[in-house]
Amino acid sequence: MKKIAIIGTVGIPAKYGGFETLTEYLTKYLNTEYEITVFCSSKSYDVYPSTYNGVKLQYINLNANGVQSIPYDMISIIKALKFANTLLILGVSGCTILPFIRLFSKKKIIVNIDGLEWKRDKWGRYAKLFLKYSEKLAVKYADKVVSDNKVIQDYVLEEYGVRSELIAYGADHVSKETLSKELKIKYPFLKNKYAFKVCRIEPENNIHMILEAFKEFKEFNLIIIGNWANSDYGINLKSTYKKEKHIYLLDPIYDQIVLNQIRSNCYIYLHGHSAGGTNPSLIEAMYLELPIFAYGIGYNKQTTQNKSKYFINSEELIQALKTIDTEDLKTISKNMKNISRKEYIWKDISNKYSQLF
Repeated sequence: MKKIAIIGTVGIPAKYGGFETLTEYLTKYLNTEYEITVFCSSKSYDVYPSTYNGVKLQYINLNANGVQSIPYDMISIIKALKFANTLLILGVSGCTILPFIRLFSKKKIIVNIDGLEWKRDKWGRYAKLFLKYSEKLAVKYADKVVSDNKVIQDYVLEEYGVRSELIAYGADHVSKETLSKELKIKYPFLKNKYAFKVCRIEPENNIHMILEAFKEFKEFNLIIIGNWANSDYGINLKSTYKKEKHIYLLDPIYDQIVLNQIRSNCYIYLHGHSAGGTNPSLIEAMYLELPIFAYGIGYNKQTTQNKSKYFINSEELIQALKTIDTEDLKTISKNMKNISRKEYIWKDISNKYSQLF
């Protein structure tokens, strides 16, 4: 049986982000076809089982994100070479080691380059230069490159002359929930019509733009859930908008059932992400059949196949909100569900990775 190593995630059980959820479902669907080992960060778990989802877990005593992601990925790669036939590397942080690896190993290397990480506003100049260089080496030395969005696939071809494999993410792990009586008591504002967004509170997710629009538009509530206390950006926004009676800025909710109840019952779903490729939270909202108003960048238009509402600044969002048509929202919702059923199913995604393996 072919041995696969999955490198570059916090680990499974998934409790962090898109790559972790991808790993969760790849292992669920492919654990009988391959002998899989997933590298996990011992910094992120309280218990350390040796197996999960029918695959082996191996722990590295470093954080999987931030600056420690570089040695974390490199150590995982070196360890994986001892036993694996194929390495699936998620993200490019540790890929500066690949030219050295290629001097003595012909193991199959597949790299998912993520959403052009070097473009994100949160990185300083030197971090961006390093990540761009890592991306370049990843594309050059991998046997196969995976892009999660057509825009990224086009970029890889134009920038490096390499035809990458287009594989997105799945979304069929989410399901619509009704609001519980307890939740309505805890959050009485859920009884009224509301727009909703959940994300990391970072400038590239355009929280400021959405809040600026809703400061003027007061016809229904706005609820945003995120890590407000983690940055000056979040702290300043929460302080600035806390007096707005129709705006509710909630701290992270880690109970997925509660989070999904709030998300499932919104009047419109706002997606402000301006970086990355196919964003997992967006395709989850699509699968939940939510009417989506998305930031009008190529990634988002590609994901939604140009069938949602789009805005590029506060003024455009305000105008879109003022001209909401109920029938139009129903059409958007139906289109989002149809697209997600066709494009974003975990079994299909897993089969595409299996073909690469």
